[in-house]
Amino acid sequence: MHQGIMKAWLESSHLSGANSTYVEEMYEAYQEDPQSVSDDWRAVFDNLPPVNGASKDAPEAAHSKVRDYFRSLAMEGRHKSAARVTDPELDAKQVKVLQLINAHRFRGHQGANLDPLELWKREPVADLDPAFHGLTKEDMEREFNTGSFAHGGETMKLADLVKALKATYCGSIGAEYMHITDTDEKRWIQQRLEPSLGKANYDKSVKTRILEGLNAAEGIEKYLGAKFPGAKRFSLEGGDALVPMMREIIYRAGEAGTKEIVVGMAHRGRLNVLVNVLGKRPAELFDEFAGKHADTHGSGDVKYHQGFSSDFETPGGNVHLALAFNPSHLEIVNPVVMGSVRARQDRRGCKDGLQVMPITIHGDSAITGQGIVQETFNMSQTRGFKVGGSIRIVVNNQVGFTTSNHYDVRSTEYCTDIAKMVQAPIFHVNSDDPEAVAFVAQLAVDYRNEFKRDVVIDLVCYRRHGHNEADEPSATQPLMYAKIKKHPTPRKIYADKLIAENTIAADDVTGMINTYRDALDQGDCVVKEWRPMTLHTVDWTPYIGREWDEAYDASLPIERLQKLADKLSYVPESHSLQSRVAKIYSDRVAMAKGEKPLDWGFAETLAYATILEDKQRVRITGQDSGRGTFFHRHAVLHNQNDATTYLPLRNISDGQGPIDITDSVLSEASVLAFEYGYATAEPSGLAIWEAQFGDFANCAQVVIDQFLSSGEQKWGRLCGLTMLLPHGYEGQGPEHSSARLERFLQLCANHNMQVCVPSTPAQVYHMLRRQVVRPMRRPLVVMSPKSLLRHPLAVSSMDELANGSFQNVIGEIDTLEASKVDRVVFCSGKVYFELLEKRRKENINNIAIIRVEQLYPFPHEEMVAALADYQHVKDFVWCQEEPQNQGAWYSSQHHFWAAIPAGAKLTYAGREASAAPACGYPELHAHQQESLVNSALKL
Repeated sequence: MHQGIMKAWLESSHLSGANSTYVEEMYEAYQEDPQSVSDDWRAVFDNLPPVNGASKDAPEAAHSKVRDYFRSLAMEGRHKSAARVTDPELDAKQVKVLQLINAHRFRGHQGANLDPLELWKREPVADLDPAFHGLTKEDMEREFNTGSFAHGGETMKLADLVKALKATYCGSIGAEYMHITDTDEKRWIQQRLEPSLGKANYDKSVKTRILEGLNAAEGIEKYLGAKFPGAKRFSLEGGDALVPMMREIIYRAGEAGTKEIVVGMAHRGRLNVLVNVLGKRPAELFDEFAGKHADTHGSGDVKYHQGFSSDFETPGGNVHLALAFNPSHLEIVNPVVMGSVRARQDRRGCKDGLQVMPITIHGDSAITGQGIVQETFNMSQTRGFKVGGSIRIVVNNQVGFTTSNHYDVRSTEYCTDIAKMVQAPIFHVNSDDPEAVAFVAQLAVDYRNEFKRDVVIDLVCYRRHGHNEADEPSATQPLMYAKIKKHPTPRKIYADKLIAENTIAADDVTGMINTYRDALDQGDCVVKEWRPMTLHTVDWTPYIGREWDEAYDASLPIERLQKLADKLSYVPESHSLQSRVAKIYSDRVAMAKGEKPLDWGFAETLAYATILEDKQRVRITGQDSGRGTFFHRHAVLHNQNDATTYLPLRNISDGQGPIDITDSVLSEASVLAFEYGYATAEPSGLAIWEAQFGDFANCAQVVIDQFLSSGEQKWGRLCGLTMLLPHGYEGQGPEHSSARLERFLQLCANHNMQVCVPSTPAQVYHMLRRQVVRPMRRPLVVMSPKSLLRHPLAVSSMDELANGSFQNVIGEIDTLEASKVDRVVFCSGKVYFELLEKRRKENINNIAIIRVEQLYPFPHEEMVAALADYQHVKDFVWCQEEPQNQGAWYSSQHHFWAAIPAGAKLTYAGREASAAPACGYPELHAHQQESLVNSALKL
C-alpha cells in the first residue's frame, strides 16, 4: 500500500536515487512489523494520509497528497531521520539491521537450543544470519539504530546487537509470539524478554528452591524405582523441571492474588506432582503401590488417575490447589478443569479470572492428536466458557504414546502449533536449563493475568524410561535411548552449575539429597509449603450419603407461582419481539391468568424461576439454549429493532440467584465436559447441558462413560449435572430420533444416575425442581420431547405445579373398570399419547396404559401401587418407538418382569431390531409407528 505514492514523491524529492530505495525498504519493514522501524519513521508511516478519511486498508491516496505530505515534513524539519541521511549505503544497511532484529523475533525460536539431547535436526534459518541481510564483518563494529529492540539503548554496535539477539531469542528459550495480532501483547512480551536477554537474575534463595524442586522430582522416582521395581508409575524422569516449574507458577500466582489453582494432567509425572507439589503423603502413595486402599463404597481407580487437594503457602497468601481426577483419556480432563475453574470464579464473583487459575498439563503427542484440545482452545474466549486464560504446559518428551516419532504424530513443526489458532504465545524451553524454566513459568503467569488469555509452555525434555517402567524403549528408539543412558539428570546438571558458580557447596547438595530421602522414609509430607485446607469455598457435606428416593418437600404456594408467572410473561413495551415469539408470550400471559393450561416451555421456565427466587444459580448451555432448538423456551428475547436482549428470568425478584443461558460453541464433548467440571465444583443450583438433538450426545460419549456415569464409583465425586437430550420418533431420520436411551441404561448401576422420560409440563417442572431441592447430587439424564412441546394433550394446570410432585410412574388416567382390563401396556414418552389417542378413538376399555417416567433407578414401589388394581392381568406389554435392540427393552425388562404378577407374561411391541436408530423415509416411519401402536393395543 502507498508504494506507488511514495515512489512518485521520492522521484521529486531530495531523497531520490539510492535514498529512495532506503525509504522504500524501511516502509517494507514497517509493513511487515511496525515495531521493526524506529519511532520517528513509524510516526511518519502511521500518519500517511488516508483516502477521504478512510483507514489505511482503504484504496491508495492520490500521489499528490502523499507527496505534498512528505514535502511538508522535510520543509518543517520534522522528519529527523530523513534530514540526517548522508550515506545511502549506510542507510540501506540500517534497514537490514532492523530486518535482522525482526527476523529474530519471528524465527529466533527455530535457532534456539531447545533439545536437551541435541537430537533435533533443524535446518539453519538463513534469516538469522547477518550475512543473509548483506551485513559484513566490517559492519559488526559500526553503530546502528536498534529500533524498538528493548536492550542496550537507541544505538548499538552490530556485534553487540547480534550477541544480544542470539541470547534473547536463540538460547534456552524459543519464544513464538509474532503471530499475535495485538501490538500491545507483542510489545509486552518484548519488554519482558529483551531487556534481560531472556534470562532471570535469581538470588541464592530462588536457585536453592529450584534445586530443591529438581532434587525432589528425581528423588521420588529413584525411591519408587528401588522400592517397587517394575511397577507402573509413568515416571517424570527427564522432565524433572516440571516440578520446579509448577512451584514457581504457584508462587507467582499467589503473589498476584490468586486464591485457587485447578490442575488437569494425564499420567506422566502425576505421582511426582502429587507428592512434590500438592503435598500428598508419600506413605499413602506407598500403600497404594503395595495394594492397600481405604474402604470406600466405590470401585476406586488406579493411583495415577487420582486427584488431590491441599493449600500451598506463598508470600502472597495461601493458594488452594486441586488436581482433578483423570481417566485414561489423555486430554478430556482439560474442559473439566475449565468448568471447575469457572464455577469457582462465579462463586467468588471473580470477573477477571485472577482469583482462580487453571493449569493443564499435556503430552506432546496428545495435544496435537486429541481433538478435545482444539475444542477447548476454541472455547477459551467465548462468553459462557472464558476463565481469564489458562496456562498450558506441554511435557514434551519427544516420543509419542509408546513408539511414535514426531513425524508420525503431527503434520506441523511444533506440537504446540495448535495454540496459534487463538494467538496464544508459546514459550519453548530447554528443560535442562531450570532457571530458564522458572523464568518462563513466571512470564506465563504474568501474561495470563495481564491479558486474560491462554499461554503455552513447551517444556522440551525426554523420557528416561519407556512409556511405563516395564516397557523397553530402545526397541524402537535406539539412538535416542543410547543418548539418554549417557545423559546426566537435570538435577545433576543444575547442581554442578551451582557448585561451579559457588552458589551452593557440594556438601550442601549431598545433604539435600539425604534430607529428602529421609523424609520419604518417614512417609510424611515433603512439601514445606503444604498447609491444611482452609480455603474451601463450598461444603459438600449436606449432599454426601443421600439417595434418590429420600423424602423432600418441593411444594410452593400457588400465589407465589402466580406472581412468578406474571413476572415471566412480562416484556417491556420498548422490547420489540419477533411475531412468532410475541405469540408465545401472549399465550404465556393467558397461561399466567389461568385462561390457558400451561405448556412445556412455560412450566420449564417456571421451574427455573422458583430456583432463582430461592437465590440459587441456574446455568444452561447448549447450541440453541436461549430459544430452545424446537422454538419452545425463548428465555432470551431479542429486540427486533436493535438486537438487544431481555431475560425475564433475570427480572423476577430482588436478590434473586444468577442465571446464565448460553448458546454454546458447536461442540458436544468439550461443552459437556466443561459443565461436568462446573457441576462437580458447585453442588447448589441447577446446571444443565442441552443437546441440540439427542443423538449429538454421541460426540460426548467419552465424558458420559468416564466421568458422568462412573465418577462417583471411581473417585467419590458427586455431580448434579442435568442433561436434556431431545428424543422422539418424528420421522426425521436416524440421527434426529434417538438420544440412545439404551446406552445410558446400560451404564446404570449402583444408583449412579437418573434416567427420566417426562411426559407433561408438570412433570418437567417437578423433575427440574427435584434436582435442586432434594439433597442428592447425581447426574440426571432426560429424554426430552420434541412434538410434546406443543401437543394439545401435554399440558398441565398451575395447581399441578403448586401441589404436585414428580411421579416416577403415572398410572391409568382414564376411568376404566379395572376388572375388565386384560392387558396392561407399559411405555415412556411420546408414544403414550399416540396409544392414548388411538385407544380413545377405538373405544378400547380393556387395556390400561401405565407410563414409566423414571426408568432408572427403577421405581419398584410406585410400580406396585400403579399395578395394584391389575393383579389379575396375565398379559403385559412393553411398547416403545425405538428398535428392539435399542431403547429400554433389553436394559429394563428385568425390572418389568419383577413388577408384574407371578405367572403373567411380558411381550414387546415396537420396531424390529435395526442397526440404525430409525428409518429415513417418512412413509415407512408412519407405517412402523402405526404398526407398533396397533400391536400394543391388539388391533
